[in-house]
Amino acid sequence: MNKLLDMKNIQRFYSTPAGVVKALDGINLEISEGERVILLGPSGSGKTTLLNCLSALDSPTDGTYLFQGSEVPRNRSEDMTSFRRENIGYVFQFFNLLQDLTVLENISLIQELAGNKDQSRAIDLLKMVGLESEKDRFPGEISGGQQQRVAIARSIAKKPTLLLGDELTGNLDTETSSKVMQVLVEACEKENITAVLVTHDESLIRYGTRVIRIDSGKIQSDEQVLP
Repeated sequence: MNKLLDMKNIQRFYSTPAGVVKALDGINLEISEGERVILLGPSGSGKTTLLNCLSALDSPTDGTYLFQGSEVPRNRSEDMTSFRRENIGYVFQFFNLLQDLTVLENISLIQELAGNKDQSRAIDLLKMVGLESEKDRFPGEISGGQQQRVAIARSIAKKPTLLLGDELTGNLDTETSSKVMQVLVEACEKENITAVLVTHDESLIRYGTRVIRIDSGKIQSDEQVLP
């Protein structure tokens, strides 16, 4: 597998009235194309900060971050936005669908913003996540699990290189979480998308190819997931 990204000695420190907070404290991380990394850790461990640095939503205080061999922009909001638009898909815990747009329109809008609107692909993505029949309904008219499947379809509509998920099953029951994760795995495999998924749910490990545990801003373990 080809290397997709490489982080070396990534640090993210914040100054607070109580002193310096070391959200990330020397992260070394390589991820290859096609991997599905489950990022586990307790609240405050640094996992969301790491996700934000991976996506260039935030800039590291120190260290190097290469993506497909090129340095990722930092501290330049316009360049960081371009990087995200061209490379990153995001699935959030709270779905973040636009309530006044239909399921299909939510997907089409993301394609349009990325400059590659293609309705037939949008419908194919809804087929992939099992929701073609819901394409003309509004998000408020479908279940939470269905909304998250729409969010997955939307996130891969622009053909991202890297898909990031932040507690994407956090609002779902166990059975619905399992269905959503199965859909996500199938979509990533079909679209050849690399994924990093933040969670505190140990049961989601089986959907990854690799599990990384983080605490106090440091990687505690990094292991392959046995099939």
